[in-house]
Amino acid sequence: MEDTAMDLATHPVRRTSGANYLWRLLATGASFVLFGLGGLVLRLIVLPLLGLLPGDAVTRRRRVRNAISKAFYLHVQFMYRSGVLTYEFQGVERLGRPGQIIIANHPSLIDVVFLIAHIRDANCIVKQSLWRNPFTRGPVRRAQYISNNGSPEMLEQAADALREGQTLIVFPEGTRTAPNKAPVFHRGAAAIALRGASTITPVFITVQPTTLTKAEPWHRIPQRRVRVTLRAGQDISPDTFNASAPLPIASRRLNEHLHQLFLRELSS
Repeated sequence: MEDTAMDLATHPVRRTSGANYLWRLLATGASFVLFGLGGLVLRLIVLPLLGLLPGDAVTRRRRVRNAISKAFYLHVQFMYRSGVLTYEFQGVERLGRPGQIIIANHPSLIDVVFLIAHIRDANCIVKQSLWRNPFTRGPVRRAQYISNNGSPEMLEQAADALREGQTLIVFPEGTRTAPNKAPVFHRGAAAIALRGASTITPVFITVQPTTLTKAEPWHRIPQRRVRVTLRAGQDISPDTFNASAPLPIASRRLNEHLHQLFLRELSS
């Protein structure tokens, strides 16, 4: 798997600017259609077939997550090769370690697709609506992703996953960042990290120009091709914060540390 995608701009583009915009609009629409169809294929065909294979619960879960990761990787490649976007993922080789919590900002709808596409066996805290969506509820249930219902049980379930040695992806904002606004982190991610993580790895995501934000419909595409950059930052040890204060105070301090770190890194 390549860490860094080659920039399509290195190849000559023969279409006019207007034709290029129309092509990217059609390709963006096709991306959404394919994503929905892919979810149905996973739910109705691929995952039931995988469920027939022998193995214990952990092996079956790993197979499901691997299938979702591969499907997301193919989706990323479609968006890349059709000219919707280019991307670069720096430090991906440091992601996917046992007990690692990956904390990322959330500027676009496709952030989680990029992360899961490049981490073959990752758990993820996902919004509760995905458990009711007919295209996604099958895969998220079989992968045993964690529903972001805001309950104390959810925090403990996520911490248990880390203690078991799973990799966990969390978006502390809880929703996509508003355009031209700084990310605001909720304390839940920090509390989960201090309860169960062996290491904390921030991932800084930028999308230029902005697209698929909470305020933008899918068809309002930018005038030029989008570039997505994901960069894994330096690891943070939970012990640094756990050793200095009780858990509620430590999680507040870690959350503030992460918030300031992301503000600094995303502004540079």
